[in-house]
Amino acid sequence: MAIETLGFDHIDLTVNDVARSQPFYEKVLAELGFGRAPDAGQSVIFHNGITSLAIRPAREEVQGAEFDRYRVGLHHLAFRAARRRDVDAFHRFLVDEGLPVLDAPAEYPEYGPDYYAVFFPDPDGLKLELAHFPWGYWRRVMTEGADARPRYPRGRPRSQNP
Repeated sequence: MAIETLGFDHIDLTVNDVARSQPFYEKVLAELGFGRAPDAGQSVIFHNGITSLAIRPAREEVQGAEFDRYRVGLHHLAFRAARRRDVDAFHRFLVDEGLPVLDAPAEYPEYGPDYYAVFFPDPDGLKLELAHFPWGYWRRVMTEGADARPRYPRGRPRSQNP
């Protein structure tokens, strides 16, 4: 019998400089409904009552390394927005705060009907995303285990997909 999981409990991200990354994550995660957890030593933990995200320092011997999402490990981290207009509001927040935007809000039909997202980097270059997509579509894909559409559009190499 398979063990039922309910999603991710927490995500820990390793950053080059916690003091540099903390203001970014405090600002961005507060806008996404996360609060700051009590002091956790060298790590800083944020939570929203469902999951938590922590930033922790990289080992000294690897500090300063550039993030490469095509190396083994984390590719990117996507947050799910309840409404499409939330993606637009979050984009305005990023621009108003002077935070970098990799890709302004747009539709990404290669990820599913009505998939709408904005992409932005953290201070170390980790690609982050806020996406909205109709839950009914994804629930079918997840429960049926297949998506009949091609995953990548013709003529666009995998390395160029967000």
